[in-house]
Amino acid sequence: MIRSYLTMVAVGLFVFFSYCDHGYSGKFNKVVDIGDQAPAWKNLIGVDNEQHSLKDHKDAKAVVVIFTCNHCPVAKAYEERFKGFVKEYQDKGVDVVAINVSNIEADRLDKMKIRAKEQEFNFEYLYDPSQEIARKYGATCTPHSFVLNEQRQIAYMGKFDDNMEIEKVKYHYLRDAVDSLLGGEKPEVEETLQVGCSISYEEQG
Repeated sequence: MIRSYLTMVAVGLFVFFSYCDHGYSGKFNKVVDIGDQAPAWKNLIGVDNEQHSLKDHKDAKAVVVIFTCNHCPVAKAYEERFKGFVKEYQDKGVDVVAINVSNIEADRLDKMKIRAKEQEFNFEYLYDPSQEIARKYGATCTPHSFVLNEQRQIAYMGKFDDNMEIEKVKYHYLRDAVDSLLGGEKPEVEETLQVGCSISYEEQG
């Protein structure tokens, strides 16, 4: 009885974390495709109380955009990886921007500031309560990653890597995509199915 219950819970969690959306067209994104011009955000408030825009990164060789939030256990599990990536790639001309569009209490800007300070985030952490920018990217999960090339076209989108448990990671999808761009090549893997907590979109009036 207990074993059966645990099996049901495990299956439920797998479905929740693996398939954040249904009815995909194309590959895994219903809104944008590889090669599309990346939607530009502007005047999004950050945890530093400043307004931020994509144009702020005009000199970057690549921009990594990660839709994330405070409360999601998958997003939390990746925070150290995000920080480690920034340390390794910031001197290579790669900028990282994290954007939160969740409006639940745990994800509001005041809580974002606390999280960023406690975890010593070394990347921009921006808030879009309108959820507009996430809709334009077709983001469905936290975390959901996008790599923009020097022309600000979408060159990769999907998972950061292939396992929430860092010791089990075999494929570094985002890192490999960035390395390819820096080497003047197209990423070998351009899109993967994102995994994480579903973004809760509010109804539009």
